[in-house]
Amino acid sequence: MAKLQILFEFRTTVSIFFFLLSVFSSLSCSTSHQLHNDTTRKFEIADDMFWKDGKPFRIIGGDLHYFRVLPEYWEDRLLRAKALGLNAIQTYVPWNLHEPRQGQLVFEGIADVVAFLQLCKKLDFVVMLRAGPYICGEWDLGGFPAWLLSIEPALRLRSSDPAFLDLVEKWWGILLPKVAPLLYSNGGPIIMVQIENEFGSYGDDKPYLHHLVKLARSHLGEDLTLYTTDGGSRETLQKGTIRGNTVYSAVDFTTGDDPWPIFELQKEFNAPGKSPPLSAEFYTGWLTHWGENIARTDAKSTAAALGKILEKNGSAVLYMAHGGTNFGFYNGANTGDGESDYKPDLTSYDYDAPISEFGDVDNAKFKALRRVIGQFSAVSLPPLPRNNKMTGYGNFRLQRSAFLFDMLDKIDHADVLESNDPVSMEVFGEMFGLVLYASEFIQEGKKNILSIPKVHDRAQVFVSCPSKDKRPKYAGTIERWSNQAISLPNLNCISPIKLLILVENMGRLNYGLYMFDRKGILSSVYLNGKPIHKWNMVSVPFQKIPEIQKINPVFQNAQSDYKKISSHKKPIINLDSFLEEPAFYVGSFDAGEVHDSFISFTGWGKGIAFVNGFNIGRFWPSMGPQCNLYVPAPILHHGKNVVVILELESPNPDLALSSVDHPNYTCGSRSSKVHQL
Repeated sequence: MAKLQILFEFRTTVSIFFFLLSVFSSLSCSTSHQLHNDTTRKFEIADDMFWKDGKPFRIIGGDLHYFRVLPEYWEDRLLRAKALGLNAIQTYVPWNLHEPRQGQLVFEGIADVVAFLQLCKKLDFVVMLRAGPYICGEWDLGGFPAWLLSIEPALRLRSSDPAFLDLVEKWWGILLPKVAPLLYSNGGPIIMVQIENEFGSYGDDKPYLHHLVKLARSHLGEDLTLYTTDGGSRETLQKGTIRGNTVYSAVDFTTGDDPWPIFELQKEFNAPGKSPPLSAEFYTGWLTHWGENIARTDAKSTAAALGKILEKNGSAVLYMAHGGTNFGFYNGANTGDGESDYKPDLTSYDYDAPISEFGDVDNAKFKALRRVIGQFSAVSLPPLPRNNKMTGYGNFRLQRSAFLFDMLDKIDHADVLESNDPVSMEVFGEMFGLVLYASEFIQEGKKNILSIPKVHDRAQVFVSCPSKDKRPKYAGTIERWSNQAISLPNLNCISPIKLLILVENMGRLNYGLYMFDRKGILSSVYLNGKPIHKWNMVSVPFQKIPEIQKINPVFQNAQSDYKKISSHKKPIINLDSFLEEPAFYVGSFDAGEVHDSFISFTGWGKGIAFVNGFNIGRFWPSMGPQCNLYVPAPILHHGKNVVVILELESPNPDLALSSVDHPNYTCGSRSSKVHQL
């Protein structure tokens, strides 16, 4: 009897055990997101929420572009983003940075995207990777390499054009295998990869989007979350999203708009339960073009707008968390009503972001956003970091080392293209910088009118009489946005007059319908209504990132001439004789302790600046609003630092520059250059 009772109790216990086990198994199935094994790395979307490793996850992220920050400062800027309270970094991948010429791949230095992503993982960020192929981002040609514009027949960018897609497949066949090991499921930081960028604001080509999705899946697998980002209107979402459970659709909208009706609309373009509210571009500031007031947005209202998203468990990515700098020639441009309404972006991409161009966090916007984020963060925020030290190294004098046209005379004849009519920069084989077009004409009477119906972007015109003129004479400038014909000076020359037209590429359009933006002279050149034929063309590329170690002969000659000039006690060029002709100017300043700095170009005209061989960008203080260019400490040396500038117009009469410890956005014709958005 006792044995039977023990057996009964054992069976009862076993029955109860298996009953409880079945109950817990049932609970486990219904609450699988809460009970994932801790060793499983998984990012997914369910119940209109993001889930990371089985736990609800709110994205409080920010855009920080590796290609706008020197690699030596990546960790510094990421730590400042961490102190802001961010848990995610979003970055574009610009195709043109990594393949500046077809087949020439660059993944080193500022282009080392893998190292940047690994650093994000080290600092415990997740990453939202915007792989393109189009990125916008106020970046030259929206990230497309300019050599795409040289292909004939012309490609249809951002479309299902087979020739275009074939090149995208080759590019992604290089890029995506590099980042695949860094997916979150593989132990890396990448939780989502974006397909295209705001396509609904551009076109309506679903086969193109579906092809990109298929291509991404072939390299990254079926489990990765792919996403699109489009403006928060029904029209843009209809054109730019991919219905169903394949791709998550995020939105962006003007800061200050009521976010929740837009998030409700977002749900219509996601599968049921697959629409966590996410503003993938929460604008902390705005871009600025040359000639505009510097864009500024109110810190308090920006923070309040973010709070409206976070208070109801929404997610947001700050665009920008840190803007950085458009080093070299990579700034983009926009248009207004038409293709000729051209608006190039500044060298600075400060964006009025909470982390400034030079890393400053001791500002009202950083503190206001940090307070709001701190209220909703799942972890305590790191201490507020100190600003990096800024140093002004004082005034220094430059010497004119050479005229640009004299330097071009030294170029090998094999590098000169001869053509009956002008051709674009891209067809000529150059992607950035300037192109010189040279021809001749016979003077007809005293009045000679020169016109160029289509020039991209800014043409400076010079004439000379070889039999009597020592220097070319400046005749005028024809600009894309105004395109006014100019009257050539009467040279009274019995021989054919030499015509020189120097055209600057000021940055390709990165947004809108006119993105197929070839540079140079794109039409015939007319004198008194008749076309001029027989042209010689030579490119003036200069060095540009990421090729910062490759100094071309023009630049190298200008820099080496500094040694000759600096050995003279007195200037070797008459400072009282300033010709309005492009010329190189060279000088130096000494640095004891090396810190970040700015160079002020107040009083100069327009041009390009190099510090120790690094292209720090364009200056144009006469247009404004940017007066000073940022000089990061990693490009400086202890001791002498050589500055070379190409001044395209007229130099400062004193031939002086100043190294200062602050930015300045008050240049230009107007006294006040601050514009509140």
